[in-house]
Amino acid sequence: MKILLLLLLPMLGAVSCTPATPQARIAENPGRFALLSDREKRLVEQGQIDRGMSMRGVSLAWGDPSRRYSGSRSGKSTERWIYTGSRPVVTNTFIAGYGWGGYGRFPQGAGVGPRGLGYRSIDFGLGPQIDYVPEDRATVLFVNGRVESWERKQ
Repeated sequence: MKILLLLLLPMLGAVSCTPATPQARIAENPGRFALLSDREKRLVEQGQIDRGMSMRGVSLAWGDPSRRYSGSRSGKSTERWIYTGSRPVVTNTFIAGYGWGGYGRFPQGAGVGPRGLGYRSIDFGLGPQIDYVPEDRATVLFVNGRVESWERKQ
């Protein structure tokens, strides 16, 4: 059962990935691409967006957003798309400790007691640790289904 789970996890990850390039999104959605104007098609092929572009064109050029917000401005419907990414943050760590460890089927802490099923351990660790912090990378504001403005992190 564990082996089956270990084999399924990478396959699920591969299936859930969205196409990373405009060309891959176009190939996956040729019907949606065909509905775009010639101007939008050129922009999508270059992975760019511009004012007046449709939501369909933006999703082909930049992919699906991480978050969507809908609202209203001056009686017109608005929708804001937020695109997020992650940024690596490197920290240096020093870990030191002393305590009971476990062995085999005996969990950590099982060695406490007269039977001595575990062992005493002294642990040290020193080195860089990389964490990935989510951050907003771009936003697109649509008014009545067309791009009104957009921003991208530099």
